[in-house]
Amino acid sequence: MQNITQPRPPHSSPRRVDALLEHYGQSHQDPRNSAIHCLAIPLIMLSLCGLLAWLHAWLLYAFLAASMVYYARLSVVFLACMLLCSALALLLVQAMGNALLPMSVAVFVGAWVLQFIGHRIEGKKPSFFEDLQYLWVGPLFVLSKLLLRLGVRWSF
Repeated sequence: MQNITQPRPPHSSPRRVDALLEHYGQSHQDPRNSAIHCLAIPLIMLSLCGLLAWLHAWLLYAFLAASMVYYARLSVVFLACMLLCSALALLLVQAMGNALLPMSVAVFVGAWVLQFIGHRIEGKKPSFFEDLQYLWVGPLFVLSKLLLRLGVRWSF
C-alpha cells in the first residue's frame, strides 16, 4: 500500500487527519479498488449535491457548510481544496438544469455500484460501515493522492 500520510517528527503522535486517512487506506489497498474510489467518490459527491439541490437548495448549502466545518477542523489545505471542489459541484449541478434529478440518481446509483465492486475486489467492507464520518474522509482520500503527486502538504 502506498503510504498516504505525511512524514512527522519522531515520537510525535499522528495528526487526526493522517490517522483518519491511514485507517481509511487500510480498506483501500488494492490498486483497482483505490482507482475505482478515485473515480466514484467525486461522482458520489457531485450526485449527492444534485440530489440535495433538487430537494431544496438550502439542504445543499447546509450539507456543504457542515462539510466545510469538518474539513476546517482537519486541515486548512483540505478545506481550501474542498471549497474549490464544492464550487465546481455547484456549477455542475446548476448546469444539469431540468435533468438534475435523473442525472443525479443515475450517477449516484452507478457510483455506489462501482464502490461496492471495488470493495468486493478488496475483500473488505467500506469504512463508513464502522463510522459515518468516513463518508467525509473519502473525498480527502482522493485529494490526498492528488496532493501527494503534486508535492503539496496538507498539514503544517
